[in-house]
Amino acid sequence: MLIYTPPISKPWVSLGSEKEIEEESVKESTKQITYMISRKRSEFGAPIKFSDHNASSVKDAYIECKAYPDKNFTLKKLEKDVGMLAVPQVKNTGTQTRWTYPQNATTQYYPREFLEEEKEILGQSKPLTDFLNSVSISVEIALQQNEIMNTFIDDWKCLAEEEGTFGDKTDTHLKEYQSFTDLHNLTEKMITCVSWHPDIYGLIAVSVAVRLSFEDRVYFSGKLLLQPSLILFWSFSDPIHPQLMLEGPDDIFCFKFCPTNPNIIAGGCINGQIVMWDITAHADRIENIKTGGSSSKKPTLKPMFLLEPDSNKEAMYIRHCAVSSIESGHKKVITDIHWLSDTFEVNRTGSVFENRSEICCQLATCSADCTICFWDIRPQKTLTPQPAEKKKEESIEIPFDIPTTFLHLDLSWKPLFKITLSKGETSLDHCPTKISLCEDYLLSKAQDKLSAQNKVVKAEEMNPYRNLESGLANILRPIDDFCTKFFVGTEEGEVIYADWKLERDHETGRWMTKKPVNLCAVHDGTVHTVQRSPFYKDIILTIGGWNIAIWKEGVMTGPLLQSSCAPKRYTSGHWSLTRPSVFYIGRDDGYLDIWDLLEKTHEPAQSQNICITMITSIKPWNFSAKQQFIAVADYYGTLHILEIPWTLRHPSANEASSVSHYFEREVRHLEYVEKRKKIREQEKKEMELETEKKNVKPYQKSKEQLEAELKMDYESYLELEKTILLNVGLIKETDRKSSMDMM
Repeated sequence: MLIYTPPISKPWVSLGSEKEIEEESVKESTKQITYMISRKRSEFGAPIKFSDHNASSVKDAYIECKAYPDKNFTLKKLEKDVGMLAVPQVKNTGTQTRWTYPQNATTQYYPREFLEEEKEILGQSKPLTDFLNSVSISVEIALQQNEIMNTFIDDWKCLAEEEGTFGDKTDTHLKEYQSFTDLHNLTEKMITCVSWHPDIYGLIAVSVAVRLSFEDRVYFSGKLLLQPSLILFWSFSDPIHPQLMLEGPDDIFCFKFCPTNPNIIAGGCINGQIVMWDITAHADRIENIKTGGSSSKKPTLKPMFLLEPDSNKEAMYIRHCAVSSIESGHKKVITDIHWLSDTFEVNRTGSVFENRSEICCQLATCSADCTICFWDIRPQKTLTPQPAEKKKEESIEIPFDIPTTFLHLDLSWKPLFKITLSKGETSLDHCPTKISLCEDYLLSKAQDKLSAQNKVVKAEEMNPYRNLESGLANILRPIDDFCTKFFVGTEEGEVIYADWKLERDHETGRWMTKKPVNLCAVHDGTVHTVQRSPFYKDIILTIGGWNIAIWKEGVMTGPLLQSSCAPKRYTSGHWSLTRPSVFYIGRDDGYLDIWDLLEKTHEPAQSQNICITMITSIKPWNFSAKQQFIAVADYYGTLHILEIPWTLRHPSANEASSVSHYFEREVRHLEYVEKRKKIREQEKKEMELETEKKNVKPYQKSKEQLEAELKMDYESYLELEKTILLNVGLIKETDRKSSMDMM
């Protein structure tokens, strides 16, 4: 039952809420002024007319408050003559100015130190102690903040870099800039090698070869002799007509510009010969083609209808000035060629010496005949006198269009020494396809810092290669700490780490090639690329078959990175010139895979279709700080020039250090795996020993011993049975005793 109880009023108790209301309420702080305005009652409701009046003519039009003297506030002023003396304050100021006449000056000073008495007084000073205690926490916090973040960094600039690198996804694909195809030569040819001119911007050279198998080459050998083997020079200013054509004795599969003199070109032929060209006489022509007669370095692209009708229409054919001896050189196709650096040279045993001439004068080549040869382009001093017939041959007049730069090498050029990579137990040798020497890193760095034209000697003044004396005849200073080891990629997919320095056999006394330092079979096809990173001298990229691998020089346990099998076979590749984590790989289906180690390490970051056939060569090139190109050659003889986007050419913040840490982490991972392998092998051996111990036959007992043991077991069983029956109550104690007596 609910009974209603009326509320009882209670006194109000303040809990402080009225104070908050008073604090939030608006109160007038100034005293209010009251005005009273009066008007006659008869004037209310009268009609009003508004009109314009002149304020100056009407008396009551405006109210003017004029100043007037008030007698209540009149003050009397007294004048007094006062004199005073002002003295200016003197300050010592100093400033630092730029001295117009710099002079070398030295000074010596001693640090100011407290005396022992002063140190004791300061140590016992209470104000100093209190001050240090009060500021120690603030100083510690400031030091921690300095370690955590950089207060002087430009956050806006870093934010823009990160946004442009990772956020902008619209500018990630390669853009077609230009393409070159030899329309005048109707023979089906492919591009075998691509190389940008080191000094002339917008000029690129490609070597072409006939697309035939070995059997077809033998069948059409008569027709192939009538067709020239060429290296074509293309310019951005004329995408149809080659500017120069270098003729060779046979199809050229690799070539390189000389680092110290770009007018000297060395190439390797399919028949195993080394070919030399000298284009010094045509250097002005290709420079004028590039600049169009102006002084600007950047070539300007013009439409074809604006090109001059008489210029650049007739291609210039240039014959080779020297070719190596067929009997003493390689026997098969030359697959790779390298210039040795101008800082050293090698002798006939592979020992390294200083290069006093500072001119690249030696080459290294590898061929499918399982040999690696080192060549010297300088004239060699022979101890035996030349016969009279040889002198008559040299007196024969040379055609005017052939330079005499390497006349001393023509048809008599022999390698300095050869090395072979033996397979060990068998008599067979490894077949090298690509090599990477230790000085390739030095050459790439030197070309970025110093133009090769600084070392070019004009042909009109002297012939540097003709007048150079061979370093073998001079006493040169050896370089002891030089690394003579190099990487080799083979036709079987193996990566070999070998030494080119020869050693003397103790039994025969002959100079022999050292055994390979390390060998790893990681590729399932022919190795097409062995290249050192332009940022790390000990990181090497190898591409072959259907996978890639990244190696570190000095780590013999295996590659740092080995990719899985790709959907299509890889044919070529190259490191990026500006980003340490990026490299490009060409496939046989015309796609270009772009790898970024900072984004993905198990697959390419992106793939882009370039052509419909196999990519044969890749070569990037820095045009300027804001523009970078990559040349992609295909199997049908077309050269594609692609512009690299900003995201692929501009490195992110701390990209070099991040990639370096990644490589170091992979090295530690390999070391850990190697230790675990040793531990597992040791555990396996211990398990095998334990298994052998268990399989050993036990000691066999005699028949009497077995019967005695069985009898004892039976008696113990009977005793146990009686005890159980007694506990259960099935038998009595007397029965047990009687049974025991019976037993």
